[in-house]
Amino acid sequence: MFSVSSRLRLVSKRVVATLASSNTNRTIVPSVAAAMVNSKRLYSNKKGKVSYTVDKFPGYVRNENYKQLTEQDVDYFKTIVGEQGLIYGNQDDLFPFNTDWMHKFRGKSQLVLKPKTTQQVSAIMKYCNQQRLAVVPQGGNTGLVGGSVPVFDEIVLSLQGMNRIRGFDNVSGILTADAGCVLEVLDNWLAEKGYMMPLDLGAKGSCHIGGNIATNAGGLRLLRYGSLHGTVLGLEVVLPDGTILDNMSVLRKDNTGYDLKQLFIGSEGTIGVITGVSILTPHRSKAVNVALLGLNSFEDVQKAFKQSRIELSEILSAFEFWDKSALHMFKKHATPKEVMEQEYPFYVLIETSGSNKDHDDGKLTTYLENMMDGGVAQDGVVAQDETQIRSLWSLREGFTEALGKEPAVYKYDISMPVPRLYECVEDMRQHLRDGGVFDQENSPVTDVVAYGHVGDGNLHLNIAASHLDPTVSSLIEPYLFEWVSKHQGSISAEHGLGVAKNEFLGYSKSPVMIQLMKTMKNMLDPNAILNPYKYLPTH
Repeated sequence: MFSVSSRLRLVSKRVVATLASSNTNRTIVPSVAAAMVNSKRLYSNKKGKVSYTVDKFPGYVRNENYKQLTEQDVDYFKTIVGEQGLIYGNQDDLFPFNTDWMHKFRGKSQLVLKPKTTQQVSAIMKYCNQQRLAVVPQGGNTGLVGGSVPVFDEIVLSLQGMNRIRGFDNVSGILTADAGCVLEVLDNWLAEKGYMMPLDLGAKGSCHIGGNIATNAGGLRLLRYGSLHGTVLGLEVVLPDGTILDNMSVLRKDNTGYDLKQLFIGSEGTIGVITGVSILTPHRSKAVNVALLGLNSFEDVQKAFKQSRIELSEILSAFEFWDKSALHMFKKHATPKEVMEQEYPFYVLIETSGSNKDHDDGKLTTYLENMMDGGVAQDGVVAQDETQIRSLWSLREGFTEALGKEPAVYKYDISMPVPRLYECVEDMRQHLRDGGVFDQENSPVTDVVAYGHVGDGNLHLNIAASHLDPTVSSLIEPYLFEWVSKHQGSISAEHGLGVAKNEFLGYSKSPVMIQLMKTMKNMLDPNAILNPYKYLPTH
C-alpha cells in the first residue's frame, strides 16, 4: 500500500497531463480573478458593438470646465512627442485605447499621447492643466472597473513608450524601472538574475508595473510578499500641474517626513501620473510545489489554511479556494479529464516556494499526510514538474475565462474576515432564491460561483445569468454591499473603484475619510483634470 504522499504524487501523474488539454496558459489568462461591477454596470461578453459608457449608464454629464480639444492643441503636443508620438482622429487606432479589454466601458477620446520620457509627461501635464484639458493615464489597460479608459473625450496619456529598466542592485534586489514596463517582461528579466517580481497576475503579459501600483494590484503572491504598499520603495510621479515629484528612493528605511509615495499607490491616476518605480524584489525560489486538495466543507478549508500557516509557514506562497460550482463552470466551457476520482464541495490549491527541495518536500508531505489522516482533506494531487504546476494553476485561473463565455454575469470582488467568506456566498444564494430568480424553473440566475484568495480574505463572487435582468440587479444591490459593510469588509478587495464602484465608496469608508480624500484631490489637482468622473463619489 502506498503512503499518502506517494499516492498523491502518483495520482498527479495520472491526471496532470490531462489538465494541459484545456490549453489554458498561466501567462496569457487575461485576469487572475473576475471583476466586481455594480448591478447598473453589468455586461455581456457576447461579441458585438461596444456602446459608449455614457449611453449605457445614463447620468454622466461632461464637466463644462474642460476645454474641447482643438487643432492648435494637437499641433502643440506634436512639438512634445513628435508626429509618431500620438494618435489623432483615427477611430480604428483609437478604439483599443477608448475601450477596456472586457468591452464594457468605452470613451470618446480623439487623441492618444505616447510620451517616452518623464520630461515629456511633465510638459504634457503642464499644458493640459493650463488649458483645462482632461487627461486619463493608461498603462496596459487590463483594469476591471473602467478606470483606465475615458468617459467622455479626455486625452489618453499612454505610458507604453516608457518601458526602460533603469537599474538593478543584485545585492539588495532593488529594481528601478519606467512605469510602462510590462510585469512579465520585468519578471523574466529578473529571472536571469535569480530574482522575481513580488506580485503575479494573470494579466502579467500585458499589464504595466505603473498601472499595477496605481491600482495597488494584489494577485497570487500577496500572501507571501505582502502588498505593494510594502514592496514599493519609491516613485517618480508627475503631478497634475506638470511638477515632477522625484521620490525614487532605494532605501528600505527612511523615517524623514511623510511617506508621500503611499498617496499614489492605489490612487488610480487621479492625483498624479506614475512614471518611475523603485521596488524591492525577492529571490526566485529554487523549489516550488503545488498541491490540489478536495474537501467537504468550508470549515475544512479554514482548518487546512490554519494548519498550513503552522506547518508550511515560511514556504507557503499561495492558498486559493473554489467551490464545486466554480469547477462546474470551468467544465462547462472546457473539456479536461477529471482531476480526482470524484467531485468535492470545495477545493484548495496550495503553493510552496523555498530554497531547499528536500526540506520543502518533507514539510509538504507531512502537511498533506496530516490533512488526509485527520479527515480534513479527502483526496489530492501534487504536481511533479513545472508543466504540471502550470496545469494545476490553469484550473484556478480558468474560471474568469469560463465565466466570460456565459450570456451575462454579475461580478464582485470583496474582502472580509475569512470565517465570513462562504457565509456571504450561501446568504446570496438564499437571498436570490427568496427573490424568485434562482433555483426555479426558467430562473434568470443560472449559478452562483465562488473562488478566491483565502490567505487575503478575498472572495470573487460571480452570479451567472441567462440574461441581464433588472429584478436580479435590484436584489443584489445594495443588499450585497450592506452585507459586506455589516461584516467589516470591503466592496473592492483588489480591483479598485474606477467608474464601477466609486459611488459605493461609502460602504467601505466613513464620511470623514471620504471628505479627507476629496480634500487631497482638490489640493493636488485643483482643476480636476486627472481621470475625472471616477474613484471618488460624485454625489
